[in-house]
Amino acid sequence: MQDPCQAREVLGIVGDKWALLVVRMLKDEPLRFTELKRSIDGISQRMLTVTLRDLERDGILTRTVRSVMPPHVSYELTAMGRSLREATAPLLEWSITHLPHIDAARTAYDNR
Repeated sequence: MQDPCQAREVLGIVGDKWALLVVRMLKDEPLRFTELKRSIDGISQRMLTVTLRDLERDGILTRTVRSVMPPHVSYELTAMGRSLREATAPLLEWSITHLPHIDAARTAYDNR
């Protein structure tokens, strides 16, 4: 039996907001870097690059380079990435649904 504390490696992926947003954006089809950058509000080019490399290293997505001019690089979820997407979809939907309530609670807290 594995040590449950070793799960922190996986929780590091699941708890990373940029990684989850990248996984969410790749749910339907492969996307190019610029398409991902445009669709994820607030992510810097450097952070997107680091996030994509980490997800590729962890086997969550694949990077495909097509030899055309200019080179065409796209990213796509692996089977494991798709299962991560399915597992985290409820959390992302919960976040979207409850964002107005969280904003209101923060405002009320800050105004105390």
